[in-house]
Amino acid sequence: MYSKGTKGSLRHRVLIVDDHPIVRAGLAQLINRESDLMVCGEAGSSAEALAAVEDHDPELVLLDISIKGANGIEVMKCLRESHPELPVLMLSMHDEKLYAERAISAGARGYVMKQEAPGTVLTAIRSVLQGKIYVSDSMTTCIIRDLMLSGMDPNKYRSGIKKLSDRELEIYELIGSGLTTREIADKLNVSIKTVETHRVHIRQKLKLRSAADLTHRAIRWVESQNEASPA
Repeated sequence: MYSKGTKGSLRHRVLIVDDHPIVRAGLAQLINRESDLMVCGEAGSSAEALAAVEDHDPELVLLDISIKGANGIEVMKCLRESHPELPVLMLSMHDEKLYAERAISAGARGYVMKQEAPGTVLTAIRSVLQGKIYVSDSMTTCIIRDLMLSGMDPNKYRSGIKKLSDRELEIYELIGSGLTTREIADKLNVSIKTVETHRVHIRQKLKLRSAADLTHRAIRWVESQNEASPA
């Protein structure tokens, strides 16, 4: 059980949102041993995350992208509407070159990958609590380069999978994970027709000729993401 705590305490309250209990336990151990930080609550799904924010009144949310229910970026958008001043740090196994800019655009204050050293995670947490934006040095360089090449218009220089919207990317990942159109619709609580429309747009943006091509490409992409993830 976690105490709600009080604002202005010496230890900043962090809410952990991750669908793997062992990951939450490791993060809690890392954070709680710090004299200026404490875990005030945990959540494993999008619904639990939104409820936990109300119950525990955190000063920072440490949010994974891949959680049960709506993905982390969609949760981030909900939090931006309901708690615009609440800082969120995205922690994920997904490649920051694809997801960091999306997370920041959705309202996150930072993005750190799970394979980073524990000290880096703590540095990111403290940076965000201080009102700063945290991304890795290499990601900062990528963002600046893309802005320069695109004449300050990021969409102009995007290619391939980067052209997909947040929702399209989510559906693309679900396709690659083996879900049918109906299963995706049920998971995202949208109509089958909506999913089919997104599939058409994904095929157009990725220049794929058929639904089979889309499925095969998505499966290969998910497999490559899993292979790149830390053990």
